[in-house]
Amino acid sequence: MQTLKLAPSILAADFGNLAAQVQDAASAGADYLHIDVMDGQFVPNISFGAIAVKACKEAVDIPLDVHLMIVQPERYLEDFAKAGADIITVHAEATAHGHRALQQIKELGCKVGLAVNPLTPLDVFKEALPYLDLALIMTVNPGFGGQKFIPTSLNRIAQLREWIEDINPNCDLEIDGGVNSQTIANAALAGANVLVAGSAVFNDKASIATNLEGLRDLASNASL
Repeated sequence: MQTLKLAPSILAADFGNLAAQVQDAASAGADYLHIDVMDGQFVPNISFGAIAVKACKEAVDIPLDVHLMIVQPERYLEDFAKAGADIITVHAEATAHGHRALQQIKELGCKVGLAVNPLTPLDVFKEALPYLDLALIMTVNPGFGGQKFIPTSLNRIAQLREWIEDINPNCDLEIDGGVNSQTIANAALAGANVLVAGSAVFNDKASIATNLEGLRDLASNASL
């Protein structure tokens, strides 16, 4: 199984102090910085675009994990690659030409990711896994931060982990949504190794470093 990685989501960060917040996350040992790009069409919210990716690239030197929740993502892949994305993930539901989009990401020099929504059958991964560096299961309905983890996601994580081990053991299994101190251990135990957390990292209850340390300890102990 791949190494455990924590990917704080800037969706929950203080945008008035974005550079400082992402720098604090990087200094505290964040493995990736997760950037959720929303277009108001594929999901019912609008977040930010390539300019935000560029700003994060200038602020930190950890990999940028760019999650495109947009229709026809192939239209903008080059823009996000040029802005500094290290990993680009597209949704299987958002494009009629998934294979082509995955190929394009690879040709742009980025790691290749594919995501699915909570009720999308996992079978798409059986064909896609040979091309992937990262497989992402949404553990909430995409579009908003702060939602509750969908419990049935654990079975989906376990199933995808089995396929990854059989087909492409080098592929990371990422989850996004509802990851916090109550859910992270079970998610890691089920087989997720890249854990996206937003409000569990960026909040006023504790420092970013304290929050990341606590989440890492919980996930690490569960996956031993």
